[in-house]
Amino acid sequence: MTEVFRLDRVSKKYINDGREFLALKDVSLSISEGEIFGIIGMSGAGKSTLVRTLNRLEDVTSGTISFYGQDLGSLNARDVRKVRRNIAMIFQSFNLLQQRSVLSNVMQPLRIAGVRGNERKKKALEMLRVVGLEDKKDEYPSRLSGGQRQRVAIARALASEPKVLLCDEATSALDPKMTSEILDLLKDINRTRKLTIVIITHEMSVVEKICDRVAIIDSGMLAEVGQVKKIFADPQSEAARKLVFPSNPFDPSKKDSRLIRLVFDGLSAGRPFIAELVEKTGHKVNILSANTRSVGGIGYGQMVLELPKGEEEQIIGFFKDRGLSVQEVKHSEQLHS
Repeated sequence: MTEVFRLDRVSKKYINDGREFLALKDVSLSISEGEIFGIIGMSGAGKSTLVRTLNRLEDVTSGTISFYGQDLGSLNARDVRKVRRNIAMIFQSFNLLQQRSVLSNVMQPLRIAGVRGNERKKKALEMLRVVGLEDKKDEYPSRLSGGQRQRVAIARALASEPKVLLCDEATSALDPKMTSEILDLLKDINRTRKLTIVIITHEMSVVEKICDRVAIIDSGMLAEVGQVKKIFADPQSEAARKLVFPSNPFDPSKKDSRLIRLVFDGLSAGRPFIAELVEKTGHKVNILSANTRSVGGIGYGQMVLELPKGEEEQIIGFFKDRGLSVQEVKHSEQLHS
């Protein structure tokens, strides 16, 4: 598989008021062509700094970043501009020109690139069709919903036919319904246009819904990287567990109770596992948290359960026999959101 980005021991240092701050510390990873790659971390973890190094909006302090094998740090200003034509970016705030129509906004990067008027308009209309907003071409951004404005931003990003789309918290300002629609659109664009997409987010639900692989950034360092399904089912780092484990509305009844986390990944959403447990074994569990959902009749999500004393192994065996991923949870972990 072709490598789009390779980061080798990348660090980024800022100096504010004479004080040094390391936003990135020795980060090494690669992103392959055609994948949807997530970069996730808590606020201030360094994920936005990381994505801005991918198109040299930020220069690294040490280490190297290559784009299709070309060292970005070795490029002069003219060559950087050429590379950036292949790396489009969308933001949480949309960054649309408020005094220009939707069509004019989408035409803007083509105008800068010197594309002729008729060709410019034709390409912009094509991109508006891709995002489902051709009928809004004469509207102004202020008259659009947040989801529609982000669609315009995506159309504008696609107009220059980039190889990569960087999304910096692109759904953070949207409600859950609009977020889902934008993520579905990005997934469709990735599939139909073979576009490599890098998504920066602090929400595991975004990563779980759309990404193939994910890098978890914690205090500027790479805590974990791998397939989303694997990390969701069995996070290895403390940073990953904080992001993956659900917050629990209920505390366990006893401080020494044994807690487990069940992961639903591609199992039938209609199968009542908890009811089966009670009916077939007589064992009962206390559900501390659940955020499961059905997607096309397939179950995804997780539950945190408190197990009764003396029955733990039988209950764990029951769930494992039915194909569920079972993971032990420490009391300190189950309080994380």
